[in-house]
Amino acid sequence: MHNFVIKRNIADILIYMAQEPPLEASVLLNHLTEIEQAAEEILTDRREIIEFDRQRNKTREAVRCLHKDKDKNTWLCSGNMFLKVERKKAINILEKDYAELDKEISKVRSALKPKVSKLRDLENKDDVKGFQLQGLSKEELNSVKDLL
Repeated sequence: MHNFVIKRNIADILIYMAQEPPLEASVLLNHLTEIEQAAEEILTDRREIIEFDRQRNKTREAVRCLHKDKDKNTWLCSGNMFLKVERKKAINILEKDYAELDKEISKVRSALKPKVSKLRDLENKDDVKGFQLQGLSKEELNSVKDLL
């Protein structure tokens, strides 16, 4: 008789587990999933910024090295190939790459701020004070200097 009761209890437990979770639990699970996805997007963007910054620093170092170099031609690695190009062309190419990396970093950073705000909203936390501040543009800076 005891075996029958145990088997019956196990069957009841399995049936209960197969049913839909209570509404509160599913809402909580969905909310935690949203928070986790938002946090993962932020971490991915931060890793991307770090990688772009490393590439930008390497490009800056290469440009600086080429400015010091006095040879007319230099070797430039493009993908899986090494090309012998004029030093001035190589500097020009690297400076364009540097500017492009700078734009990408700025784009990812500007997209990161709303994601952090969304995460803080999901966590029911207040926004960070001063987080939405942006630097002055050259025109704005010049007008401030004129006023002073």
